[in-house]
Amino acid sequence: MTVPFLNPDYSEELALRVKKVRAQMPTAHVDAVLVASSTNMFYMSGGIFRGYIYLDSNPDRSPLFLFISPSEAPDDSRCMQIHKPEHIANRLSESGYGSPARLGLEYGDMLCSDIERLKKCFPESEFADASAVFRKARMTKTPYEIRAMERDGIHQAVAYSQVSHCYQEDMTDLELQIEIERVLRREGCLGFLRAAGSRMELNLGSVLNGDNADNPSPYDFAMGGEGIDPSLPVGANGMTMRRGTVVMVDMNGGFNGYQTDMTRCWALGDVPEPAHKAHDCSRAILRELERIGKPGVPISELYKRAVAMAEEAGLAAYFMGHRHKVRFIGHGVGIELNEMPVVMERNNDPLEENMTIALEPKFVIPHVGAVGVENTYQVTPEGLRNLTVFNEELSEL
Repeated sequence: MTVPFLNPDYSEELALRVKKVRAQMPTAHVDAVLVASSTNMFYMSGGIFRGYIYLDSNPDRSPLFLFISPSEAPDDSRCMQIHKPEHIANRLSESGYGSPARLGLEYGDMLCSDIERLKKCFPESEFADASAVFRKARMTKTPYEIRAMERDGIHQAVAYSQVSHCYQEDMTDLELQIEIERVLRREGCLGFLRAAGSRMELNLGSVLNGDNADNPSPYDFAMGGEGIDPSLPVGANGMTMRRGTVVMVDMNGGFNGYQTDMTRCWALGDVPEPAHKAHDCSRAILRELERIGKPGVPISELYKRAVAMAEEAGLAAYFMGHRHKVRFIGHGVGIELNEMPVVMERNNDPLEENMTIALEPKFVIPHVGAVGVENTYQVTPEGLRNLTVFNEELSEL
């Protein structure tokens, strides 16, 4: 089995991530963490296998990688084969790690039954939720992660450049989405969208046209959509797209375990002036946020400035939804969509250098559709750097 953490070229990256996780462990009052979720396993090893990763607070010790069949432990001192979770404590003892006084588990990413089973494996330990340890560690990105997301953005832009060639007169929104999905897969998209939150289910993204953009979904999305089946009530609903409406494309940008989030809109023939005005306002909001979004600026300021600009333009009724409004304009993105931080009014935490956030100031114009632009940004001392560079105009299909 090939796992990146065994590659000597990856050792510096792994050490940096371990350091970031250890720096957050005191916030959860734990002296060790046990990783079981795919998301954090990928973060801590560069790959996914069946098993666990154990990390304690001792800076002189490496993480331990515990493999359960059919995953096989590589021949490396940091790797061990176990048959079931009940063997973890013994293997830690044999390796001189001992039993942790307070062990952190990923309560937010695990089944209750799995948590209870692991607790029984460490009868002498206390337990705490370590979910936030990893979310905060992953909130700011390493140079390696930034490069991965830059590559994502390039691939996503190449795919979006072919959207106009995917469109045919009188096709449905679902038919257009299927064609875009084909382009994404041929460009190298992994075909799987990881999103934080256990109740958030998506396919490869959303193509929303006309009034369907005003249909709320059960999820807290600015643009929901009815979907084509009650089992997945979000996104395209199979309606035939007609002239005088707008189609919004918000499709997956995951090509290497990381993701970028990008939305662009196309007009089907001539669309009413309010749609153009709102789309231009979205772009103006992004230019302003790019300017002010520097380390130390309260995240709430981005939200407040966006709302103020929408109100100044007389577009508040359509901003971030029409029938259903949301109270955020962006979110963190990386291994998952909707990572920390959430860009909303009550989040007064400061922006930090190398956060990566998707900003999506969008509008819903009744009977026309959703307009606006979404880009993924890196926070830098000079402001927000766009990782999803592509034409932002409301072009005609």
